[in-house]
Amino acid sequence: MRIMLALLIGYLLGSFPTGYLLGKMKGIDIRREGSGNIGATNVWRSLGPVPAFLALVGDAAKGALAVFVGRWLAGPGIGDLLGGLAAIGGHGWSIFLRFQGGKMIATGLGIVLAIDPRVAGLAFAVWALVLAVGRYVSLASILAAASVPLWFLLLGRGGSYVVFGAALAVLAVYKHRSNLERLLKGKEFRLGSRRNTT
Repeated sequence: MRIMLALLIGYLLGSFPTGYLLGKMKGIDIRREGSGNIGATNVWRSLGPVPAFLALVGDAAKGALAVFVGRWLAGPGIGDLLGGLAAIGGHGWSIFLRFQGGKMIATGLGIVLAIDPRVAGLAFAVWALVLAVGRYVSLASILAAASVPLWFLLLGRGGSYVVFGAALAVLAVYKHRSNLERLLKGKEFRLGSRRNTT
């Protein structure tokens, strides 16, 4: 019962559409602006830096909160992972947006930060380095997500955490498949360009 409750609460927390609600407060449906994504990058492009920061913090916070709730209900370890996975599912396929959602990077950051800040810091370093070199937000996000299971492995967190990190990475890559197509075709836009479809 506690496990089911952790999953349900984690999913509902993850489903909270931060970027979408910030857009609605400005009279804008963020899904009809820019890339159509509800994440912080599209919020920045469509609404500006302050709403984007709020979207980033809000999405990360709901992921972290889902982990803490899962830990409280189902115990450390299994509760962390189930709460985090449910939150990722909620963010990617929100019940409040007819099972549409964001690309999971900020929410995933919050989840990993709550589980192991070291892993979050290393993944963020990958993101920052790739962004500094290539200026592709999408590529930086994909590679940062892909690095998560590796950091869990190298830091000795155990097989369940490595599998969990791999699941996060696969879902993040899946959500970025349109970005990958544009990258392969040389049509993805870089940070600072006149257009950015990330």
